[in-house]
Amino acid sequence: MACVYAERKRILVTGGAGFVGSHLIDRLLDQGHEILCVDNLFTGSKQNIDHLHDNPRFEFLRHDVTFPLYVEVDEIYNLACPASPVHYQHDPVQTIKTSVSGAINMLGLAKRLKCKILQASTSEVYGDPKVHPQQEDYWGHVNPIGIRSCYDEGKRAAETLFFDYHRQHQIEIRVARIFNTYGPRMHLSDGRVVSNFIVQALTGQPITIFGEGQQTRSFCFVDDLVDGLIRLMDAPEGVTGPINLGNPDEFTIQELATRVIAATGSPSKLVSKPLPSDDPTQRQPDITRANEVLGWTPAIDLEAGLNRSIPYFRDALKRSKAITVC
Repeated sequence: MACVYAERKRILVTGGAGFVGSHLIDRLLDQGHEILCVDNLFTGSKQNIDHLHDNPRFEFLRHDVTFPLYVEVDEIYNLACPASPVHYQHDPVQTIKTSVSGAINMLGLAKRLKCKILQASTSEVYGDPKVHPQQEDYWGHVNPIGIRSCYDEGKRAAETLFFDYHRQHQIEIRVARIFNTYGPRMHLSDGRVVSNFIVQALTGQPITIFGEGQQTRSFCFVDDLVDGLIRLMDAPEGVTGPINLGNPDEFTIQELATRVIAATGSPSKLVSKPLPSDDPTQRQPDITRANEVLGWTPAIDLEAGLNRSIPYFRDALKRSKAITVC
């Protein structure tokens, strides 16, 4: 049974047809809220929200956040922005416009409505870190002119805007720095490492390792992330963040590939390719602040998360009818 709030809120989720946004909307609807989902469908998909269209508390609006939006809501989750290198490098100018102009437009809306707004920031603000694990007071090591800069610097500028609006206009803000997240509803050609490896394994293709595969990442299942986002939004006034949200268990990319092969029963072999430019060598969140302030810690380990993700990818590949699935 859904947990219904004493006070139903009308909540705006930008990027709501995306991977994380659609899971967030599911949870907010389960809590009894009304949801306005806004997405321009550049990387989001109507398939992620098809199951919601008969829900009287759900509304979809196709809109690009780089243009102003005039609606009436009680809270805003700003998730709009391509999040994988394949997608955000496709149109880098549009990517940084989405982060910067989108933040300005959503903050302007929050200012007019006097409502809380949460920014989905990213671990990429830390760049290729010189501090490990990464704490929120670390300023990062980012290339401002590289091929990833449209995303990294766009998100850094968005954080600046959020804190300037907070200081100058007393907007109640929340900033979440999201680390690698995976799970059902990721795009088959998303380009991020977990989805890449699962698709390659299920289709019997070689699994692509960049470099020697010794770079590390920490992988958070989407249900855990959604729980952290909602806890941050619902935190007492004054809890602005930034707060890291991610699973602190650290794996090399080669270890991840081995686990995906085992979980899928795939015959795939590993192949190595040159490292892409500005690829971080380490990525691991320090979640002390999230644990102390939000009472949040991930509950789903990598093995369980992969076992909950692989059936989705297998079904999605079969529906696409593009390739034989192992």
